[in-house]
Amino acid sequence: MRKTQAPRLVIAAPASGSGKTLLACGLLAALRQKKIQAAAFKCGPDYIDPMFHEAVLGIPSKNLDTFLAGRGRMRQLFLADAVRADVSVIEGVMGLYDGLGGVTKDASTWDVAAALEAPVILVVDAGKASVSVLALIRGFLAYAQQEGGSRIRGVVFNRLSPGRYPALKALAEEKLGVRVCGFLPRLDDVRMESRHLGLVMPGEIPGLRGQMERLGQQCLETLDIPLLLSIAGEAPALQEEPLPAFPRGRGVRPVIAVARDEAFSFYYKDNLRLLEMLGAQLHPFSPLRDRQVPAEADALLLGGGYPELYGRELSENRPMRDSVQGAVAGGMPCLAECGGFLYLQEELEDRDGCAYEMSGALKGRSRYTGKLSRFGYVTLTAPQAGETALLMPGESLRGHEFHYMDTDGNGTDLLAVRPVTGRSWPCGHMTDRFYGGFPHLYLWSHVETAARFVRKAEEYGRERHTR
Repeated sequence: MRKTQAPRLVIAAPASGSGKTLLACGLLAALRQKKIQAAAFKCGPDYIDPMFHEAVLGIPSKNLDTFLAGRGRMRQLFLADAVRADVSVIEGVMGLYDGLGGVTKDASTWDVAAALEAPVILVVDAGKASVSVLALIRGFLAYAQQEGGSRIRGVVFNRLSPGRYPALKALAEEKLGVRVCGFLPRLDDVRMESRHLGLVMPGEIPGLRGQMERLGQQCLETLDIPLLLSIAGEAPALQEEPLPAFPRGRGVRPVIAVARDEAFSFYYKDNLRLLEMLGAQLHPFSPLRDRQVPAEADALLLGGGYPELYGRELSENRPMRDSVQGAVAGGMPCLAECGGFLYLQEELEDRDGCAYEMSGALKGRSRYTGKLSRFGYVTLTAPQAGETALLMPGESLRGHEFHYMDTDGNGTDLLAVRPVTGRSWPCGHMTDRFYGGFPHLYLWSHVETAARFVRKAEEYGRERHTR
């Protein structure tokens, strides 16, 4: 197989809150203003940061995760989009070396950068220090060498005053031999507020597009864009690893109705791409505003999100609740993750203690707990599954949990096992046509589960048309 060039940068930091998202969005906005075609990616399982990338570029941003996908498959998924761009900007997660279990580099930003042979730009918060940041950078450079060679090719200072930048840049380049690629001053008019595990949704920030434009202009003024592009171009060519081709069914392509609105918006883009590659057509609908499941639907996909913020609106849309309940009760195939799983239950109680009726397709009542429940990566198995289940005995599927809600109807059809620690617990509901549970599934980790779901949608469509 031949190799292909794919200029790329990983935007990393010593810790969360250092300015990775700010720099990634600003750089993407600057590249757009310069009419340079960029592709955007996010390390790890986070859904919200890619939405900010999309708000800047107007194109999907994808997740890159060595635990969920494995290194080889992750490279395949990366190249599928990177080869169509002039440069790829990959935003890191947490601190550069923070990986599985808090004690390994596996599935860290460093791991993704190593798997993609990508140069790293380290964002360092200089808002409350000056020369001391050089000690921090030196430590990261030294640790990288100890771990098998430094991937750190440049540094950007965040929250640094323009007056201090020239001297700090000169010191860093003289003392550390590292290329300084610019700085961002404190930007009080660019606000990315947090909720729970991360940022609020882009749609909740007034004037976001204007903020991103101003951020991009700032980056054009204070970042060394030519240097950053030069470093991206230093990345070696990658071995081409095309995605597999999948056989499709003989009949009409099944329609999967995908819940997409303010309450349900957490989807791995590569999951959606896989379902389409397997022959499905995706049809968005809104449990908040539509009155029923789309008439052409052969299956339902209810993703995660923040249904607890829209409990009243979801409850008041009785026709949709009844339509979803009837579809699931009537055997329509359904995948329901986290927030979508809660919508299928009987009742949802929000953080203010207000309880709202949900669809009632599953037994159970959920509530806001005020703390993270079972946060992190999981490997799912189905020890007691039948021979026609979406996940059969002996098979495994990887996923991720992050939620402040919990329920008395978690289910017991699957076994979730935490990597590194081995901690396990029963969870989820699964049959040959249905999955409902807190874990967000990464379908590329076990393609056959996705293929079975699409085949069940095909079967349901044939059944529906012969009634």
